[in-house]
Amino acid sequence: MTPDGVKYYDIIEGKGPVATKGSTVQVHFDCIYRGITAVSSRESKLLAGNRIIAQPYEFKVGSPPGKERKRGSVDNPNGLFSAQAAPKPPPAMYSTTEGMKVGGKRTVIVPPEAGYGQKGMAEIPPGATFELNIELLQVERPEGNQT
Repeated sequence: MTPDGVKYYDIIEGKGPVATKGSTVQVHFDCIYRGITAVSSRESKLLAGNRIIAQPYEFKVGSPPGKERKRGSVDNPNGLFSAQAAPKPPPAMYSTTEGMKVGGKRTVIVPPEAGYGQKGMAEIPPGATFELNIELLQVERPEGNQT
């Protein structure tokens, strides 16, 4: 459980480096509501205007939502990917990845106040509790050592 009361459990512990506060991580995430995948990083980018490619989501552990590190090839309209926005993860993801190991998979029970609140997102209605599945793919330590 996180300090703010969000419950989680590890499905697979992982064997790689640990994500610590301030680390930049790449993850795949899926928000599941009543058995339906409502929001997912696995359906995030348009490739060459006509094909979808699963692009990992990158952010700094413990940072507030919206402070993600921008990747030039993703955000540049002349790059490989279109400028289509990536799916928006719930705020709970920024803190619940702390302590995960690369290769690990974690399930988080996200209450509305740590999720999409009273606005909702896609098939997740306002005020809903849902399941967040996170797979940690890569950790880059704050000093720039990629692992």
